[in-house]
Amino acid sequence: MFTTRLISGIILVLLSVVVVGQGGALLFGVTALISAIGLFELYRVLGIERKSLAAVGYATACSYYGILWFEGQKYITLMIIASLMVMMALYVFTFPKYKTEEVTAAFFGVCYVPVMLSFLYQTRVMNDGAYLVWLIFLSSWGCDTCAYCSGMLLGRHKLAPVLSPKKSIEGAVGGAAGAALLGFIYAALFGRNMSGVDNPQLVCAVACAIAAVISQIGDLAASAIKRNHGIKDYGRLIPGHGGILDRFDSMIFTAPAIYFALTFLK
Repeated sequence: MFTTRLISGIILVLLSVVVVGQGGALLFGVTALISAIGLFELYRVLGIERKSLAAVGYATACSYYGILWFEGQKYITLMIIASLMVMMALYVFTFPKYKTEEVTAAFFGVCYVPVMLSFLYQTRVMNDGAYLVWLIFLSSWGCDTCAYCSGMLLGRHKLAPVLSPKKSIEGAVGGAAGAALLGFIYAALFGRNMSGVDNPQLVCAVACAIAAVISQIGDLAASAIKRNHGIKDYGRLIPGHGGILDRFDSMIFTAPAIYFALTFLK
């Protein structure tokens, strides 16, 4: 199991380097694809993956990425409102076929997976995005590693004892601190290429720290959904890791966190 997980992890890292490094249409297409798969995984867990509500969710996700590609961001609010209206129309005109929880789950899924993950692409296309986009990975995967090591060495106080007994407050703090340090080191190496960022070391360190804290919430949120529905993994797409949501659970949160942190800090 460890060997399988290690090999899959190495392959994922290599693919990430190629896809994110290339950016453009390749990154856009891959992000849209993993968003669609992740949305399907979530809908499957929630038991609505083959219902009409899910079809509206899939259509909304496709529309959202279409708007991003053609840079029509001013229409996003309209699209989200229209999606909710269509879902509510299905709810009332087919009553009592669907439960309220199914409607809220379908709408939540669109915001939780496609919208949040899209900020990977949106960070890549922002000014200096070729360098800044890697902060998403540093704050996500770096935080995971640093939190694990800190928790093993110093962990005494439980962070979420019922949901995740092995996670500690010390590990969470260590993860955020480690991510901030990684961001600082990264900016020290590549900051000269960030023409649109004043004081890159400070900005990258703070952005990574903020995203690292939020990434741990994302990790716990994904675990909470699985616990509520009695499953171990969202899928089996990635050998040794599970599904898309099992591997990208924290990145779902770090992508928008980095994007908006940089937007305000730059």
